[in-house]
Amino acid sequence: MSDLQEKQPPLYYKKRSGRDPGGTDLSKRTPFDKKKSLIPFSLLLFYLLLEYGRPQDQIPFLSVLHLPAITIVLLLLSILSSGNLRLKGKQAVLFLGLLGLMVAHGPIAVNNYWALMVFITMASNFIILLSLTLFVDNQEKYEKLIRVWLAIHVLLAVIGAMKGSGRGIGGFLGDENDFCMTLNMILPFPFFLAMYEGGRKRIFYLGMTGLFLFVIVLTQSRGGFVGLIATCIYCWLRTKKKVLTAFIGIVLAGFVVLVAPSSYWTEVRSIQEEGASKGTGAERVYTWGIGWHMFLDHPVMGVGQGNFPWVFKKYEFEVTRSDEPFHGRSVAGRMAHSIYFTMLPELGLIGTMLFLGMVVLNIKDLNLIKKQSLQNMKQKEKYIESRCYPLALALEGSMVAYLVSGAFISILYYPNFWFLMGFILSLKNIVINNKNEPTLSTEKIVTVGRVLSQ
Repeated sequence: MSDLQEKQPPLYYKKRSGRDPGGTDLSKRTPFDKKKSLIPFSLLLFYLLLEYGRPQDQIPFLSVLHLPAITIVLLLLSILSSGNLRLKGKQAVLFLGLLGLMVAHGPIAVNNYWALMVFITMASNFIILLSLTLFVDNQEKYEKLIRVWLAIHVLLAVIGAMKGSGRGIGGFLGDENDFCMTLNMILPFPFFLAMYEGGRKRIFYLGMTGLFLFVIVLTQSRGGFVGLIATCIYCWLRTKKKVLTAFIGIVLAGFVVLVAPSSYWTEVRSIQEEGASKGTGAERVYTWGIGWHMFLDHPVMGVGQGNFPWVFKKYEFEVTRSDEPFHGRSVAGRMAHSIYFTMLPELGLIGTMLFLGMVVLNIKDLNLIKKQSLQNMKQKEKYIESRCYPLALALEGSMVAYLVSGAFISILYYPNFWFLMGFILSLKNIVINNKNEPTLSTEKIVTVGRVLSQ
């Protein structure tokens, strides 16, 4: 064992041929350049900070530098030069098909400019998804990714609390409904990590959960409240520690009651009082009805990404035969206020089936991760740490938050879902790679170490 301590074997990547360690022809493996591999990973973390933390919106001179665009280009170059350009996961293939549909919409959409802008946004999301699957390729990197991801959301929550208005930092997080949905999506992460940790770490993660709940309340988002309830129900159903979860839930609910302003409960009660008959609820239902006719007129491909507001006036008049049909006014020019009534009219059945296919594949991958993680925990193997299981639950809970909260807001082209899918694919690839790694006995490890030291 002293030989192994004196000279550690180098790390390797790209297994090209040969057998497993203990009998592998090591000369047929390519040396792993750790420093080089960390550059695109660092760029990825930096982009997440730019996209969510948005320092360029807070520090004026940074906006002139166009850092998000530069970082995306650098990530794309890293992908192309990685020598490993392949789509890891069927979701990526479906995403590429969705981009193809958007390209087809370009020349035929009513508003070509908005079709192009949405395509560029989605192409950027695709680059990030590929970066997550290619550059977050081991457990250590994934753990760091989650730490940075949580830190960014803590920053967002602190800024939201300091503002006190319920609005986010800016960009796609500027609206209180979008901000609330984003916080709903991060909520399962500290919760499930707290359930699988003990001592100070559990207190730390529960404190983080309380912070996110507090800022969610400040947003006073009714759609966000529905998404929050769905997320909380999911968390309770999925945890094995029902009594502990119930106790924590009661404590957190009491905290919400204490800190929530009276206006928040007024907004919550209005969900039932107004319903779909008046207020913004009535406007949403009216908008969705026009969107349904839009879909029926273009059922296969839709009217094109980003074009719902631009063709709404036409269908509003066709349906109502009036220029000001909704309480004496038109609501043309507004978004659909729903991922589903954005998807159907704008992308048609093709885009909708592609999206639903990605959701189904995400669920299958998460089930695979949970199954393999449980097997490894039972066998007490170290290749896949037990944290993979709570992370899989957190990712699944995050998707529940998105799909429920998104029923009431237009967030289809925001990065939330597409980045989440990259997180899922990355974790699945790590789990599969670790599953296929051979278990080395101490004797074999010493043998390999002695061979390499010669």
